[in-house]
Amino acid sequence: MNGREEARGLTILSAMPAEAHRESILEHVRRHWGYDTLRPLQDEAINANLEGRDSLVVLPTGGGKSLCYQVPPLVHGGIDVVVSPLISLMKDQIDGLLACGYPAVALHSGMSPEDQAESERAIERGDARLLFAAPERLLTSRTRDLLRQCKPRSIVIDEAHCISHWGHDFRPEYRRLTELRRTLPDANWHAFTATATERVREDILRQLDLRDPVVLVGDCDRPNLTYRVIPRVSPKPQLLEAIRRHNEQAVIVYCISRKSTESIAEWLNQHGVDAAAYHAGLSASQRRRVQDRFMQERLHVVVATVAFGMGIDRSDVRCVVHMAMPKSIEHYQQESGRAGRDGLEAECVLLYSSADVMSWRRLMDHAAYDAGEAGAPEHQIELLEHMRRFCSSMQCRHRSLAAYFGQTFERDNCGACDICLDECKVIDDGVVVTQKILSCVARLHSRFGAAHVVDVLRGSNKEKIRSMRHDSLSVYGLLADTPAATLQSYIDQLCDLGALVRTSGDRPILQLASEAGEYLKGEREVSLRRPVAVSRSRAGRGEADWEGVDRELFDRLRSIRRELAEERGVPAYVIFGDQTLRGLAQRKPRSLGEMLEVKGVGQRKLEEFGAQFLAAIEA
Repeated sequence: MNGREEARGLTILSAMPAEAHRESILEHVRRHWGYDTLRPLQDEAINANLEGRDSLVVLPTGGGKSLCYQVPPLVHGGIDVVVSPLISLMKDQIDGLLACGYPAVALHSGMSPEDQAESERAIERGDARLLFAAPERLLTSRTRDLLRQCKPRSIVIDEAHCISHWGHDFRPEYRRLTELRRTLPDANWHAFTATATERVREDILRQLDLRDPVVLVGDCDRPNLTYRVIPRVSPKPQLLEAIRRHNEQAVIVYCISRKSTESIAEWLNQHGVDAAAYHAGLSASQRRRVQDRFMQERLHVVVATVAFGMGIDRSDVRCVVHMAMPKSIEHYQQESGRAGRDGLEAECVLLYSSADVMSWRRLMDHAAYDAGEAGAPEHQIELLEHMRRFCSSMQCRHRSLAAYFGQTFERDNCGACDICLDECKVIDDGVVVTQKILSCVARLHSRFGAAHVVDVLRGSNKEKIRSMRHDSLSVYGLLADTPAATLQSYIDQLCDLGALVRTSGDRPILQLASEAGEYLKGEREVSLRRPVAVSRSRAGRGEADWEGVDRELFDRLRSIRRELAEERGVPAYVIFGDQTLRGLAQRKPRSLGEMLEVKGVGQRKLEEFGAQFLAAIEA
């Protein structure tokens, strides 16, 4: 049994590095991926596989977990199996590996019978090092017979959180994977995920029945991401402001409903932004067209439900915007984590309203009712409450995320969130504004929703106000100079503070909370925030990433990458990532040998693409 070691505040159970494998590992990494070193915990994860140990590896998005299971088969010369939940995810990984000269195949329902037969022949000949397949495919008798014949050394479970009821993306078919133990009793098993709390990790270990596993938990913090949680005041203009901070760069916009994705995409196109909607209601060909355009850099802005993203490996997404609060921190971590996968600076914007909580509760209750249950499961409500507290908190966003995943954050100021950048301006008269809002709710006898409260406070001349004689109330027009959207945001914040309560149902009303009297008497401190415009200079800290980079040359190299990707029908990142293009535009190599020294340039890509990029640099 291995000892425990402390690293950056994390308790990690790790295997000792296998010196015998080190040179072979680094040689393959240099040849196929163009890297000279491994990232934290990759060495331990790779060696756990090579030593025949089971393992659970938790590394953040962009932390290099794929390399941990791609390298071992190159070293041991056999084949390993990767369980993957999505066809699009498999396809993108295969495209990327083939471009690196890595022998990998897949078996899934989206392939033609001829392609499936060719994959099977490659496996039988011993030509493949990785086989990607969905859980359902691996459990068929035909595939089991194939596995008995090729005897894979390892079974790798990607997106392993899908096996846990406590996870954010539970998939029942993952629970059947342990049936493969009977088919391949000698194979070692490895579970990989980017997001898992301690409870989810324990559930993964139990459900997969991992034997004396090496458990590696990486630092979940993404220091290259700038997090902003902004009160949702004028959502579409706020979105447009964020997109314009990243002009001609990749942006993903997440919405809760399909209808929202289409209306927002249409609005963006009317305001000069080429954007496309993506949701499960579109046909497969429509979704594929949007996805292909985005991956080939012919489209930069996608407005989507969470149906978009799991199989998307575009590494240069510079901004992710949530138009409403996700239903768990795990979902937020995974979706926002699609920004800045290349390690370069990126921005994550969440437009928040406390009404989002009620929207999610209604959706959860409806889903439970359809499933014949009395109400939303308690653990879903618990996850939602964690997300609400994250949004309403005035604590550093990086620190809050680290704490949720059971980790510590050492710095006092991250310099990369709205709190630490001092962008959350607290209004001077918060106590008085609070008293006026609560007094209005009281005068209306807690019988109306937020929109009506806002109309009364702003002195609206609507027929409904006049007919109910609410224009004669003492609170009428008390906040006439406050924009309606800003006033709505203040009401949201008072709900989060516990001064107001929203009732459940499709038409929620505002009521005074039990603590409202203390706020009305001025006995409680209250801090109300108003959103501030984020200037482009404060949008992120990315200028350092451009130091010494010839931007004109970078744009030219980017165009070449796009052309090569279109010719081959693969995502642009498969050719080279942004980090590699910036390295080329900075170092300006004059020979293939010099080009090989740039991070991300492997031998296969040098042979295939090197001459074209060198010609552009010389020109």
